[in-house]
Amino acid sequence: MACILFMMPDIAVKISTALIISLTSNPFLPRSHEVVLSSHEISLENRYPVKSVNEIFKYNILHTLDLMGEEEFILRPGETFAFHDDVMPEYKDSLVKTTNAHFNAQDGFKFSGLYYGDGVCHLASLIYWVALDAGLNAKAPVNHNFMPIPEISREYGVSIYSNPYSKGANSQQNLYITNNRQNPVEFKFEYRDEKLKLEVVELN
Repeated sequence: MACILFMMPDIAVKISTALIISLTSNPFLPRSHEVVLSSHEISLENRYPVKSVNEIFKYNILHTLDLMGEEEFILRPGETFAFHDDVMPEYKDSLVKTTNAHFNAQDGFKFSGLYYGDGVCHLASLIYWVALDAGLNAKAPVNHNFMPIPEISREYGVSIYSNPYSKGANSQQNLYITNNRQNPVEFKFEYRDEKLKLEVVELN
């Protein structure tokens, strides 16, 4: 089983060299105090042993962050983030945010030699890892145990799949993060010096 499967012509898309992205439904909430709940980072220089393929993984990861579209996103209590928009029924009412991506050529993703969108599972796994460490309600129905993800333990591996003809499989190969705390939480991504850092803070 692989992460993404789309066989379509490549499309080049500009990506940012610096990103600070978080998860929310309302970016204008007052921030009197922030408490860091969890923080981890991974290098984007060792996503795959072959350098040319690694560059495609890196591009697809950063492009996913670009497609999320806003600099700051916050999840209020009870709200859910999903990695893509084909979600399991129990999350439909609480869903407020996705990556806005389907990991195909039309969305600007690159082809690794096997799949379009290769590498996005690494991003999903980082989000899952940090969310669990923050004590949030996180669910990844299908583990990425068919292939290791550098710098992330197998227990946090997330398999992502998006195909317009496989709706059931899509919703199972997704990532769901629900804010089960009493205060809003913010996910902050920062890409600097070839490292991608994710920090989750609680806004009091």
